[in-house]
Amino acid sequence: MSTHVITLTKKIVIGEKVLESLKEHMPRSLLRSSGKVLVVTGPNVWRSYGDKLMSSLHKCGLEVEEFLAENSHIDTAKQAIDAAERIKATAIVGFGGGKSIDVAKYTASSLQKPFISIPTAPSHDGIASPFASIKGLGKSVSIRAVEPTLLIADMEIISSSPRRLIIAGAGDTIAKFTAVLDWRLAHYLKNEYYGEYAASLALLSAKHIVKYKDVIAKGTMEGIRIILEALVSSSVAMEIAGSTRPASGSEHLFSHALDMLLEKPALHGEQTAVGTIMMAKLHRLNWKKIRQVLVDIGAPVNAKQLGIPEEKIIEALTIAHRIRPERYTILGETGLTWEAAEKLARETMVIS
Repeated sequence: MSTHVITLTKKIVIGEKVLESLKEHMPRSLLRSSGKVLVVTGPNVWRSYGDKLMSSLHKCGLEVEEFLAENSHIDTAKQAIDAAERIKATAIVGFGGGKSIDVAKYTASSLQKPFISIPTAPSHDGIASPFASIKGLGKSVSIRAVEPTLLIADMEIISSSPRRLIIAGAGDTIAKFTAVLDWRLAHYLKNEYYGEYAASLALLSAKHIVKYKDVIAKGTMEGIRIILEALVSSSVAMEIAGSTRPASGSEHLFSHALDMLLEKPALHGEQTAVGTIMMAKLHRLNWKKIRQVLVDIGAPVNAKQLGIPEEKIIEALTIAHRIRPERYTILGETGLTWEAAEKLARETMVIS
């Protein structure tokens, strides 16, 4: 067997008001540095919670400079790198949603600095994974970056995020049902490495959403925590696998295709959830059950609810296999014809 290296997030802290106790969890090396940290964040998040984070970092003896990331394009990431180098940052903090965390993760990886993940919404499974989705690199896929040294999930902040972002996280977790099957298929047909434990862990996170769908539907703190912990589980599965394979398959390729086709796509987790319905049918899973779970928790299940033209759904299905040709999935090497894609979307009620 070839060498398999597993790097894991060192510490994960989940609870209410844990941002205020940041000093208790901060790596000792940073506490001793008395240096500066670059906080990569979004304007709305910084406006709402910036003072709280700055206060906690100051208590750690660290100076703070914020970098507002409007997007996760490579040009934005390069600007963040320049900012970090200018202040001689000792660590990079990602504070916000997916874009901020991805840019922070990429910056930390590029400069070989510790990365601290502080998500403000449970909208994606990149919060603890070593992979970042950076636009403008010629392809719309995740790239290897660095895993967090520390993950701080303050439930008080996370529970106040828009309901749509919370449900998107559940949708991104549901996607593991088809992602794992795609990975297994590539193992059987292409002799690709397949890790049974990582696959099982990813599946567990998806099954967790199904098991507790009624709790999630209520919108309580308990339901939000279930989603968050499932996302962390998925992140760890990727760390163990050394790739995004256990968490990202044909349903993610479909979402990436929509991102390429649309000026304003839906949320990542919303698109992967709808993609999972269709890919589940191709895999001969019980796609109707998956669809019903998504309906029950309030996730979009069709083009209209996504706010996406039906023809773009079909087009995305026909080009998804080309997004990452080295990654074999149920879509095969030739993909779906327009007719087959339209039939699939209609039969699964994604289009009318």
